[in-house]
Amino acid sequence: MKNLKVIISGGGTGGHIFPAIAIAKAIENKVQNVEFLFVGAEDRMEMEKVPAAGYKIIGLWISGLQRKLDKRNLLFPFKVIHSIFKAKNIVKEFKPDLAIGTGGYASAPLLYAAAKKGISTVIQEQNSYPGITNRILAKHVQKICVAYDKMERFFPTDKLIITGNPIREGILDFNNKVTDGQVKFNIDKTKPTVLVVGGSLGALTINNAIAENINQIKNMDVNLIWQTGISYQDKAQNFITDVNTKGINAYTFIKEMDLSYAAADVIISRAGAIAISELCCVGKPIILVPSPNVAENHQYKNAQSLVNKNAALLVEDADASRKLVSTLEELIKNEDLRTSLSSNIKKIAVTDAAEQIAKIALDLVK
Repeated sequence: MKNLKVIISGGGTGGHIFPAIAIAKAIENKVQNVEFLFVGAEDRMEMEKVPAAGYKIIGLWISGLQRKLDKRNLLFPFKVIHSIFKAKNIVKEFKPDLAIGTGGYASAPLLYAAAKKGISTVIQEQNSYPGITNRILAKHVQKICVAYDKMERFFPTDKLIITGNPIREGILDFNNKVTDGQVKFNIDKTKPTVLVVGGSLGALTINNAIAENINQIKNMDVNLIWQTGISYQDKAQNFITDVNTKGINAYTFIKEMDLSYAAADVIISRAGAIAISELCCVGKPIILVPSPNVAENHQYKNAQSLVNKNAALLVEDADASRKLVSTLEELIKNEDLRTSLSSNIKKIAVTDAAEQIAKIALDLVK
């Protein structure tokens, strides 16, 4: 296959961006001459993350509808019309052989424009409850790659393929990085290490639960790697200064997630689809605190699917301040539970999703 041209669109959150980049890398591994163009929303994090991964990106003037009454919604129809016109021009000028969408508002106009031009199209849905973008696109695209079963409730059965979610390249070989992780985070190897991560922007409920119970964590005698997000960093630092204990550290954002996963013995996390897919591959005992601020409560459903397989513990967001740290303490003390959770979560892991999706997409072009 010579000079393959691929447009990939998806963004808004890491949950859409990281799969898009993982799929691009998988295609590069299969095709020698390939040119990529990413399309995102012009004021979202993909405009920084995609170039950092080495790919060109164009931004559309697009955003979602606000759920409450908001004057920003007045611009929504104009943004949609503007983005469809721009998407059509991008497709016309770039002349892609293949268009792939991973969700997020920007992928709707782009994939729609590509499908209307007769270009091979694939979308990838990360969640057990699909976003509105992918539900709209479903009837226009050729293949829909999903991570959960029972998705025929939302998508045409003849287009569905279960592939799992693509995992960032660096995460897959985290096992070889334990020593590097311990050095990076200044870990005392005689103590268990707890990683707390609330997604790329942090999670207020989780942060409050850790802060309010920081003395209990100190008394557990653990290392703490606490990713707070930018808005909580100063507050977290004050709590850490108060307890003044070596090994308890806060970070605004952890770029080297592979090293933090490698260093950790127990992980506390939100229950976004990509986070869960990565945590299954990592195979450590986890406590999930699903965000309640998502469509159809899908993080809770994601978490519950692991709990049903005895592969994770779940603490509801509303109970986090009272229950999260005590649940952590019980887990730290219970080696049998840690071993069984770890064993069960590893059974669910899918490590080759990006390769599967790349093959499905490339087969459409041949």
